[in-house]
Amino acid sequence: MTSVQFYHNTGDPLALACELLGKAHHSGRKAVVISPDAALAQRLDRQLWTSEPRSFIPHVMSGSPLASGTPIIIGIAGETQWPHTDMLFNLAAELPAACERFRMVIEIIGRGETELSPARARWVHYSQQQFPLKAFDAERRIAL
Repeated sequence: MTSVQFYHNTGDPLALACELLGKAHHSGRKAVVISPDAALAQRLDRQLWTSEPRSFIPHVMSGSPLASGTPIIIGIAGETQWPHTDMLFNLAAELPAACERFRMVIEIIGRGETELSPARARWVHYSQQQFPLKAFDAERRIAL
């Protein structure tokens, strides 16, 4: 069954995504990251190359011919075909398509009301699906 973790109160969603993706990769996990648009996806791509100078986090965009052999895939909201189904990181406001195929969904939520309202709706959806839910305050680094 899919489990879901919400990281609320995130000052810099891309920085948190890079940190969590690094931890996931270093523990042998594979992940898909859903971005709301191509511009944010490209920013995440650049940030993954530069976030940790001594650490390499292998990643490609979803359309790459290397996607099936790369542990971190960056895609755009609405895409549904992914080469692996271990972890899904959602940076978009929409409910990720086919999220129930993944072992774990990570929702990264900023501080603005424009991010909070859709996040609440996603929480309700996951709850109705009876997915196990956990919430964390990303800034204070505590479980809620």
